[in-house]
Amino acid sequence: MNNLMRGAMALMLALSLAGCNKLTQYSVSEQEVNQALQKHNNYEKQIGVAGLVDAHIVLTDLNSKIGREEADKVTLTGKATVDISSLFGPQHAEMLLTMKAQPVFDKEKGAIFLKDMQLTDVQAQPAKMQGVLNTLTPYLNQSLKEYFNQKPAYLLSTDRSKAESMAKRFAKGLVVKPGELVIPFTD
Repeated sequence: MNNLMRGAMALMLALSLAGCNKLTQYSVSEQEVNQALQKHNNYEKQIGVAGLVDAHIVLTDLNSKIGREEADKVTLTGKATVDISSLFGPQHAEMLLTMKAQPVFDKEKGAIFLKDMQLTDVQAQPAKMQGVLNTLTPYLNQSLKEYFNQKPAYLLSTDRSKAESMAKRFAKGLVVKPGELVIPFTD
């Protein structure tokens, strides 16, 4: 009976501590970030090298992997349609992009930003366009970095839940865990 009582008390303690997590932190899941990233499918940019090549790029299908491929980082994948005007005439290509960024919580704005975005892999389709797109990659990289430094990947809302409202008021930083971003309320 004594062992049964200890087991029951241990179970109750574990359950109550699990419930306390909601009072000490707020978690944003990978799925929630991916839903918020759908708003960034409107990224559209005209980039190029003057007199050589001009490209109109539209980013779509953004998807995140939080802390899975590299600790403390978010990996984004996405597609970009590229319409190119050059000395060789108009061309069309698709790019499969892989990017890495550092998630940062801005308490004043109540937002999670993906800072220092870097393109880590660019695959062109058709493959014969890879050389032309490699020329554009540094310009696209800089443009994406500026865009995500200014536009939040996830914005906390006082309308959605009391927990988000608490996170906005009491946040003490941001912790990256596999599959989620955790905003602790205590140090």
